[in-house]
Amino acid sequence: MKVLLLNGSAHRNGCTFTALDEVARTLNSENIETEIFQLGNPELRDCIGCQACRKIGKCVYNDVVNDFVSKAREADGFVFGTPVYYAHPSGRILTLLDRAFYSGSSAFAFKPAASVVSARRSGTTASFDVLNKYFTICNMPIVSSSYWNNIHGNIMEEARQDEEGLQTMRILGRNMAWMLKCIDAGRKFGITKPQLEEKIKTNFIRG
Repeated sequence: MKVLLLNGSAHRNGCTFTALDEVARTLNSENIETEIFQLGNPELRDCIGCQACRKIGKCVYNDVVNDFVSKAREADGFVFGTPVYYAHPSGRILTLLDRAFYSGSSAFAFKPAASVVSARRSGTTASFDVLNKYFTICNMPIVSSSYWNNIHGNIMEEARQDEEGLQTMRILGRNMAWMLKCIDAGRKFGITKPQLEEKIKTNFIRG
């Protein structure tokens, strides 16, 4: 089993990475393989709703988003991490998730997910809420911890001093491992994923 962790920060080894690394090391101790995908600071185009992905099976902009979706198809669970910018996730992670979930939703459906946020001081719960909405629109079980999954610090060394935040990450890792093992055990006993209905879209605007 493998968990793909996304670092939505431009900084490879900052506070967001510190939180994700704590989750990853805990997952490894539970014999779960992990990979931290570093988003970094590439030039990313926003989703334009062209729906070309419906025809070609991937986003028409062939960049890091398609690379991430390709890895997501092989993953069993996810942790998405972001720094807080003005009480909101980073623009780069939202651009990636908009396009990834629109063009490759099947890579994520029915796989456990969690979001992790880092901030100097505040704005974490608002950012946490934004990321969780991607999961709830894509049939993804949400993995929780003993507190909202946030860590505080302006630099990595400060985040390392947030003992409560680090504990929250370790508990999140153990809970993710437990859920993955439960899903795997259920699969071995013949419990399959729910059948999806054809999507209904109601338009309340009448001509």
